[in-house]
Amino acid sequence: MELEGLWQLQHFDVGQVKPMDIASPGLDDRFWITAQVPGDVHSALIERNIIDDPYFGHNDAKSRWIEQKEWWYRIGFDYTWPEGEDDHQLELTFGGLDTYATIYVNGHEIGATSNMLMAHTFNVTRVMRRGWNCIAVKFDPLHLHHQDKEQFQWSSYTKERPWIRKAAMNYGWDWGPRMVTVGIWGKVTIERRIRAKIDGVYARTITADQAQATVRVDVDVKAYRNKRLSYGANSLYGTLSQLPQMECEIRLLSESGDEVASSRQPVEGKKVTKDLHVDAPRYWWTHDLGEPYLYNLEVRLFVGGQQVDFYQQRFGIRTIELELHNEAGESSFAFVLNGVKLFAKGANWIPVDHFIGAAPDQRYRHLIELAVDCNMNMLRVWAGGIYEKDVFYDECDRLGVLVWQDFAFANALFPDFNRDFMDNVRAEVIYNVKRLRNRASLALWCGNNEIDWLYDMKSSGGDITCPFYGESIYHELIPEVLEELDGSRAYWPSSPFGGNDANDPDIGDRHNWQVWHGSVYPRKSGEAPLLDYSVEGVTFKNYKKDFTLFSSEFGMHASANRHTLEKNIPEGEFYWGSVEMAYRNKDTNHQKGILLMEGYTGIPQTIEEYMKFSMLTQAEGLKYGIEHYRRNKRRTSGTLVWQLNDSWPGTSWSVIDYELLPKASYYYMKKFYHPLLLSIHHDAGQPLQIWVVNDTLEAYEGKVVLKVYDYAGTEVYSQEFPAVLPGNAAVQLGSLVESEVLGGRPANEVVVKLSSEGFVAPSNLYYLRDQKDLDLPPASLQVEIDEQEQRVSITAKDHLARMVVLDLPQGHVRFSDNYFDLLPGESKTVHIRHLDGGTVLLDQLQVSMLNG
Repeated sequence: MELEGLWQLQHFDVGQVKPMDIASPGLDDRFWITAQVPGDVHSALIERNIIDDPYFGHNDAKSRWIEQKEWWYRIGFDYTWPEGEDDHQLELTFGGLDTYATIYVNGHEIGATSNMLMAHTFNVTRVMRRGWNCIAVKFDPLHLHHQDKEQFQWSSYTKERPWIRKAAMNYGWDWGPRMVTVGIWGKVTIERRIRAKIDGVYARTITADQAQATVRVDVDVKAYRNKRLSYGANSLYGTLSQLPQMECEIRLLSESGDEVASSRQPVEGKKVTKDLHVDAPRYWWTHDLGEPYLYNLEVRLFVGGQQVDFYQQRFGIRTIELELHNEAGESSFAFVLNGVKLFAKGANWIPVDHFIGAAPDQRYRHLIELAVDCNMNMLRVWAGGIYEKDVFYDECDRLGVLVWQDFAFANALFPDFNRDFMDNVRAEVIYNVKRLRNRASLALWCGNNEIDWLYDMKSSGGDITCPFYGESIYHELIPEVLEELDGSRAYWPSSPFGGNDANDPDIGDRHNWQVWHGSVYPRKSGEAPLLDYSVEGVTFKNYKKDFTLFSSEFGMHASANRHTLEKNIPEGEFYWGSVEMAYRNKDTNHQKGILLMEGYTGIPQTIEEYMKFSMLTQAEGLKYGIEHYRRNKRRTSGTLVWQLNDSWPGTSWSVIDYELLPKASYYYMKKFYHPLLLSIHHDAGQPLQIWVVNDTLEAYEGKVVLKVYDYAGTEVYSQEFPAVLPGNAAVQLGSLVESEVLGGRPANEVVVKLSSEGFVAPSNLYYLRDQKDLDLPPASLQVEIDEQEQRVSITAKDHLARMVVLDLPQGHVRFSDNYFDLLPGESKTVHIRHLDGGTVLLDQLQVSMLNG
């Protein structure tokens, strides 16, 4: 039975009421407000117009009172079971409680929780009754549980959170405001257990080749005593003695439902292990390398011939390894899928909303589909959020996207000296490992975000003088749990991690924050960190100095789209330099974005220039960096941009804003993350190096054509390069002296175009000088709108059109292309669709460009 839908909700001051009075089934709660479950208090109050939208203006600060109150949820419901069949166990499970909750059933306190990041199950057999029942949940304000605790020397953004096991981003981060949520954010279910249950399933691929794969399946079984038990969280099941014969059936089915392997055997002890042999297996691949084929794994438990429990999970046959040394014995950090070393192309994933419980599944589907559409094959679930909802992993499994999974420890010291805290952490780790270990998409477990690296830097700089509290979590507790519960994939203690400095480019993964944050490298452990806040210190051209093995974080800010900003900024405040615009940016030192634009586009003077300049700088900057990393794929094996998405309508590093509107960088990414990349490495006055990168497993042969045009469309230079492309390789085709390709024109008056013949790769345009130095003449466009076909045709009439922008004042709109350049006489047809389906009204469509 699922208890989703409308519950009753009310708040009180701490100490205002007696808990047993509010938990009483006889309490009249008709004058409480209704709240959707799963959900949260903020969303319920917004729905009832009790608080203003916290995302608008400064309203988030006005809702801070919520975190100071005691909140109560209640629901009444009917529940029954057949007469005379009382030999059962009733389990009440909360998929997510945020955070310090006490649970009551029919006026009886059955338990308390202190962890948002896992489910909680209670035996309610003794307190449930046939007919009408009442559940009440009390949430304490968080400060009651940490105000007397030790405050650590380091915890980014607030010192409240290290003791509290909830999403760290609730306290604010450098891309979002403080909004400390509370409520029932996961599903609530009551299950009737008869005699025994499946307590865990662990399936993994042991061996695999074209002829046969072996899938090993462990099934943990729990039985209960033949009597009604006391209630509580830790009194669920007993032994298998005195039970009729128990049997376990394991089946692996094809997508069409045909059985490909099966087993049925007696249960002896508490675990069943069986190897299933699958002939001619179909492998799970990332979408860029093949088909992400999924079988259906089914497990049934029988007692005395009666089925008492059932488990089902889509399962991919695949092997996944983390290569730390290549065939030559050199350091490496590469994912090897089914024996193929791949280049990871992706982004970091943060929670899809500050109000996680209320976020609809469709929002997850849209974001992951957008990631796949721009050729991403990996997402990193960042440690400052949550272990994501099932829909996230369902979609990654289905669409062929690998997942780098952080454990939920980010940028702080944690009290690993406290036994209660460590017991809480151990339960969280065990729960989430068992929950996620069967996912085909899950490629790596990672212990934390930036803690090892930042501890070293902060202690070297004198900001921290205490021991490394929390170290035993990532270097002892988590590895111990994984050794017992999941040895099928690699574990990495932190990100970044490896080498003398944890951010060493020669060992492990790396976060490149030279760009944007101005971090000065090289650096060795023990050296105080240095920052260079200058145009040269933060420029994206510093990416060319980075020959890391794997870049797991890097990026730069860009404005959100106009619609997203206008929707959330008070009237009269939508201008460059306003207090409200500054409030959208939660990063420290807003100068960094100005410095980046100063170096590439020049400093904006209007809001229109800011939106376009910041988007162009981010797009060209990520293009510069990722093309560098991909050309270097013999050494570098992956790039995860910081960040894919936003959890509120702000200015951040995201490539898709809160309204699910892609930024310029997203459309650039579709091209520079394409499996076949045509690329030029060039700096002003230096030779042009022509490259082709092939991330597919197929070999290609053809040619690459380089043409140089002036801005009126006159061809001033042309050169062809024969291209023989092995699979999974980067090849330099040649090099040209800059002065040779200019055709007598100044370097700031030409554009270089790469295109392919004999194989299909997106064409690529390059400018030989920074945007601020280009001598672009005004251009004009011809625009034809076909509302019936939901498309727009755009032609550059006289001169090159730089960064053509299509804009509609609505969210969830997707253009087939946007933020593109057009040579004179060149046309492009852009198809438009709404992510939720239906017709997009095009009467308010605006088309503009930088040099219009």
